[in-house]
Amino acid sequence: MTKEYASNQPLGFKNHIEKVAIVGAGGHVGKFITEALLQTGKHQVSAITREDSTSILPPGVIVRRVDYGDQSSLVEALKGQDALIITMNVMAPPEQQNKLIEAAATAGVPWVLPNEFGGDPLNVEIGKDNFLGDAKKAYRDYIETLDKSSWIGLACGFWYEFSLGGGSDRLGFDFKNRTVILMDNGTVKINTSTWPQVGRAVAKLLSLKILPATEDDESPALVNFKNKVVYVSSFTISQKDMLESVLRVTGTKLEDWKVINTTAKEQFQSGMQAVQRGDMSGFAKLLYARGFFPESSANFEAIRGLNNDVLGLPKEDLDEFTKVGIKMSEEDTTY
Repeated sequence: MTKEYASNQPLGFKNHIEKVAIVGAGGHVGKFITEALLQTGKHQVSAITREDSTSILPPGVIVRRVDYGDQSSLVEALKGQDALIITMNVMAPPEQQNKLIEAAATAGVPWVLPNEFGGDPLNVEIGKDNFLGDAKKAYRDYIETLDKSSWIGLACGFWYEFSLGGGSDRLGFDFKNRTVILMDNGTVKINTSTWPQVGRAVAKLLSLKILPATEDDESPALVNFKNKVVYVSSFTISQKDMLESVLRVTGTKLEDWKVINTTAKEQFQSGMQAVQRGDMSGFAKLLYARGFFPESSANFEAIRGLNNDVLGLPKEDLDEFTKVGIKMSEEDTTY
């Protein structure tokens, strides 16, 4: 296949992403993506929202209200957009994302960031065990089958502050009762990202030029990630690393905490059994525990490497975001 360069494109070719549509602009991670895109000053951001949505959006966002029961309204909202970002709850009806993908293809949107924003989508083992892998692959395959848009997946690991403050079924911490559940002695490292870092990553990615200027141009371009995954992370850390940060931030000592030792596989099985009984509260337990399996963890940096430097992402302070996670726990804002 002949490589494309900006220099051999037709007159009027625009070598940058300008108009970006985002689904879930007022949601957990969507809010940070939206704000980061606006801060670049390079993007016109449109929020795709339901007609009855009451989400509060940042100033400068164009609101495009749609009816998911009327495909033509989705197509109309996406006409002229250069990229579509989909952020939604993993429990959202699967047909909702399919409708967006179809509308993007019909409207001629060249780039789609599907609802990834989690672990490594190419890790088949973990994806099978946590029930998310097949569905996410189906969305990526559907984009390719329609052959109108290209996808880019963003792997960021568990959201750190959200997960830390979300109770013992996530990263093991119960701040109210000063209890921590350590899996496999708490030494297995995983990748995690803060919400601001995910926002920056998407904004930096969509601020890249689309094509290299010429054959000699080796600087990063969006086309380098066409139908591929971008890997970013704030911290590659273990539960013990998290605990040490918690002790620093709270001014407590280890003896002030009740430490419960188990294995990731035992924790995973406990969550799985709950789900099999119809208790979906076990899903979070199995999802997080699966990431800490010693022989197959959510440390994608060790296998895939990271694109942090390519995107120019900053180093972050672990203790700063540990404080945020603890505050979220206290305010019960992790749901």
